[in-house]
Amino acid sequence: MHGWGIIGTGDISARMAADLRAVAPERVLAVWGRRQDRADAFALEHGIPFATERREELFARPDIDVVYIATPAHTHLEIAFEALDAGKHVLVEKPMATSAADVEAIFAKAQATGRFAMEAMWMRFNPLHVDVLERVRSGTVGDVRAVRASFGTPFRAAGTKLTPAHAGSALRDRGIYAVTLAHWFLGDPTAISATGSLMDGVDIAGHATLEHGEGRFAQLAWSGIEFLDLSAAVSGERGWITLDPMFWAGQSARVHAGSVERIFGSPEHVQHPRQGNGYRPMLAAVEETIAAGRLQHPWHDRDATLAVARSMDGIAAQLPD
Repeated sequence: MHGWGIIGTGDISARMAADLRAVAPERVLAVWGRRQDRADAFALEHGIPFATERREELFARPDIDVVYIATPAHTHLEIAFEALDAGKHVLVEKPMATSAADVEAIFAKAQATGRFAMEAMWMRFNPLHVDVLERVRSGTVGDVRAVRASFGTPFRAAGTKLTPAHAGSALRDRGIYAVTLAHWFLGDPTAISATGSLMDGVDIAGHATLEHGEGRFAQLAWSGIEFLDLSAAVSGERGWITLDPMFWAGQSARVHAGSVERIFGSPEHVQHPRQGNGYRPMLAAVEETIAAGRLQHPWHDRDATLAVARSMDGIAAQLPD
């Protein structure tokens, strides 16, 4: 097992810390927070022996092998560089960065320093999504023709997140899951059409159609100001699979394929109970990949991460100024 450090003391870090304790017992060794009192409180709550408000202190520890970075997205590039230069492997909360260029820079730095880097796209390692991907790739729904996905809840980002400088983007925070699904099943888009709503220069809601050639398409939506259907679906010439709400943290799906009865009457109900807070499969995969001496995980590597980032850049470029 590797020694882990956590960068950030927010809600996602708290959920991740609980799952890390299950995957790497006694190996969550340090936490950094913007203020010492926050770091101390987080460490006390999660049984972490060392807390600091100085990142260089955490990065200097020889017992820390991997850092999980869960600070605001606009800081990911800088902190990932600091960690990689200090010889640490990095798992960076999604979005890995606020542009495809910055994503590419993180992977280039990881390659140059000989360290592992991955975006924490936990959805890719969720047993339900692994199952659905395998079914689709085996031809369960035939040739994939369409993807539909939306993530909208009326819970706006708080405080400084609703400023352009802090990248409080509903697209990059929520829409990323829908864009990622489209890439899984349809690959890179050939054209993008998108629009949305802004508040103080930050996108708070939007929708997009991605064209994938030969009539294949994805319809995607995201919002921080209203509820949208929280399910998703992948459809083909032989049927479709619906991922039940909340699709990005899915535990169940319905497979409408195989027979007329299965398609229209009684779809197969697939269930995979969540493991902990949902991060355990991803964290176990990171542990195994680093132990094997690999710098990327093949399920969510540089190319996959960069492709989604490029599509999000393309969407963002069409949103109103």
